[in-house]
Amino acid sequence: MINGKRIVVVLPAYNAEKTLAATVREIPAIVDESILVDDGSTDNTAALARSLGLTVAVHERNTGYGGNQKTCYAKALASGADVVVMIHPDYQYSPLLVTSMASMVAYGTYDVVLGSRILGGGALRGGMPLYKYFSNRCLTAAQNLMLGAHLSEYHTGYRAFSREVLQSLPLVHNSDDFVFDNQVLAQCILMKARIGEISCPTRYFPEASSINFRRSMKYGFGVIRTTWQCWLAKRGLRTNPVFDFTSPELPSHDSIFALEDTQ
Repeated sequence: MINGKRIVVVLPAYNAEKTLAATVREIPAIVDESILVDDGSTDNTAALARSLGLTVAVHERNTGYGGNQKTCYAKALASGADVVVMIHPDYQYSPLLVTSMASMVAYGTYDVVLGSRILGGGALRGGMPLYKYFSNRCLTAAQNLMLGAHLSEYHTGYRAFSREVLQSLPLVHNSDDFVFDNQVLAQCILMKARIGEISCPTRYFPEASSINFRRSMKYGFGVIRTTWQCWLAKRGLRTNPVFDFTSPELPSHDSIFALEDTQ
């Protein structure tokens, strides 16, 4: 715990057997529970996670990165989490920063904290492909301009959330694909959540998960659409379920996904 708050790490996993142990090894002892959701992997991710002492849920079919996170957050909140930190199990981000990120939320400094690859110049040093870096900078600049925020990047997969924020977001309406992350940040900006950032070194290597150029293009267009929808919602010009906060809800495990749970 930190400041009397229960800290839960969630790991959305797909074929992460090669990097999971290294990731889990660096998760700090202050974490009360680590929950891995295996999104229909074809390797031994789930079995390895159990052997490492994680709480494991298994999707019988692949639901997508966003669909995986919906289960992650639902299970974390059901476990009584006060602060939820998402970290990818591919060892691209350093789990050692969990303490700092969780503390910023647990002590009430921020509602959301991002591990930024851009602050401190770590992205290129860590091997981020130039086309991804360029796209990151262009999309981030456009979103800051449209949404009135001042974030260094919108595309990191390393995030910490307060329980209250997660309970307020209509996550069930978000995409099951990669643009889920961007929708979450746009939602947080629209609801005026306090968003902080911390510099996070990153690693790009063959075993680390990364979307290809085609899917990166699809993600980019999804970011543009999300930004436009949020801009309209901010001005009350059009209602979209993704930006409707009147009835936030998380998906039910039983009705949305077939799961196998192991405590």
